Amino acid sequence: MFGFLTKKKKGPVIYKRADHCISRKDIDSDALKVLYRLNSLGYTAYLVGGGVRDLLLGRKPKDFDVGTSATPNEVRKSFRNCFLIGRRFRLAHIMFGQKVIETATFRRNSQTVGEIIEHAAEGPFEDNTFGTPETDAYRRDFTVNGLFYNIKDFSVIDWVGGMKDLNKKIIRSIGDPEIRFREDPVRMMRAVKFSARLGFKIERVTTAAIKKYHSSILTAAVPRVCEEIFRLFTYGCSADAFKLLYKFGLLGDLLPELSRFIDSDGGEKSSTFRYLKSLDEYEKMMSSKGFEVSNALRAAVLMTAFFRREKRDASGRKVMQIMMDSLKTPKSVYFTGVLLLESSKRLSQPPAKAKRKFIHNRDFLDALDYNRIILRADGESEKILNQWADLYEEKGNNE
Repeated sequence: MFGFLTKKKKGPVIYKRADHCISRKDIDSDALKVLYRLNSLGYTAYLVGGGVRDLLLGRKPKDFDVGTSATPNEVRKSFRNCFLIGRRFRLAHIMFGQKVIETATFRRNSQTVGEIIEHAAEGPFEDNTFGTPETDAYRRDFTVNGLFYNIKDFSVIDWVGGMKDLNKKIIRSIGDPEIRFREDPVRMMRAVKFSARLGFKIERVTTAAIKKYHSSILTAAVPRVCEEIFRLFTYGCSADAFKLLYKFGLLGDLLPELSRFIDSDGGEKSSTFRYLKSLDEYEKMMSSKGFEVSNALRAAVLMTAFFRREKRDASGRKVMQIMMDSLKTPKSVYFTGVLLLESSKRLSQPPAKAKRKFIHNRDFLDALDYNRIILRADGESEKILNQWADLYEEKGNNE
């Protein structure tokens, strides 16, 4: 049995309201407005992608995206609060205050619907032709992301077997994964992200394709790779995500110095993953309070074990330069990351014996959090760090 879809189906599997757990009360009210309006104007409009997947898993989606038969210009004419973005494929952003409901016209690409893609390219396809719900489902990356929710009859529409894979907790490529990953190597990183975030297993054919073509990630656009790297930290799943990157060889392609260090530091038992696990706990705590962790803090934690091993011969600048050279991280991430890596020495001394003016640095709170994450991972006392925190609080009360 093959691990990918190769034959055209006669039609989708329709899961009626009684067959799934999605309720309108769990869907963003503004996304519902978009769906209802487009349908009332005679267009087909579905909730699509990760939002449907997360609702079926009982999770709260971060985004609610809409797929529609309406062209971008037709969507813009239908909503006063809409503007179009994108060159490769025009997307409609419908604004509700600071919130965006991204609305895309159903797409198609050069593959025949449901057949193995025969054309491989160095970069992603130019998805600039409109299609149908069926073609749109088949052009998506993984089966669990290819499900549509129909607001008209409250059904879930499944062209690609996504519902079965959700139930089996499997990440499976739509189409031959070898070809899909050569088309767009970033899909391999997305497989890792979804596996770590959802706790799903990547099925064997998709896994084999990643192991075979992992080095093709170096042909992908660096800004996209950098963006996807930092997405691995979200939802408190970075330890599992980076462990998969390491296991599949992707980390060795993107950050070879770090990967070699992990080899020498116990492999999957490396202290790197212990620090990332501590970061994950911090990320979950911050997320529960409505805050997001900075990418500089994430980068510093990722490089901490390597920095500590190499610090006799490498400064924080040299270590963070590795990420900047390989991933083209923003300069703000670089400079703040350097400060965080080098802050431990200063904050390991009581404020009375150190330069107290550090509390006025704009990144001081990140430094406090960074050191707390590392101390907790190492099981060490936070007593001195708490003294710094108290001093910062006193400063705020006196201003």
